[in-house]
Amino acid sequence: MKILNYFEEIVLCVAFIVITVLTFLNVVSRNLMGLSISFTEEITINVLVLITFLGASMGVRRYAHLGFTLIFDKAGKGLKQGIVIFSGLVSFILFGVLTWYGIDMLLFQMDMNQKTPALGLQQWILSLALPIGTLCCIIRTIQVVVEELKDGVVSGDVKGERQS
Repeated sequence: MKILNYFEEIVLCVAFIVITVLTFLNVVSRNLMGLSISFTEEITINVLVLITFLGASMGVRRYAHLGFTLIFDKAGKGLKQGIVIFSGLVSFILFGVLTWYGIDMLLFQMDMNQKTPALGLQQWILSLALPIGTLCCIIRTIQVVVEELKDGVVSGDVKGERQS
């Protein structure tokens, strides 16, 4: 999982830098020269999708998502295991559906030979962010459920951030 950790962190770092630089250049260009760099919006929107899903994946890994834990905290070991399995299954289904439709969207864009308006790139290249991000979320969901069932909060331990 260290490779996935590294991948997520590097891609997120580069993506934030790309968005920051492109947006800054576009603002400066608009205000100083009265010109808008049209492709920056195209890239920024697609990179934000990547950041959203890779950030969600990293959040799953670090147990950073908000949750209501009153019932979980008061439950016994058996109910805790059930809650962990149920929430993991629901997350797996959600990210699985998003992955399925993301791949379907990619195939449609490839079939239609759809290109981006400003850059003229193949749209599916930029749309890869959705299935890549949701696949990372699936992997992290499975990882967290296994960790929690094996040696985590189900046995009563308090869990903080884990580095895998």
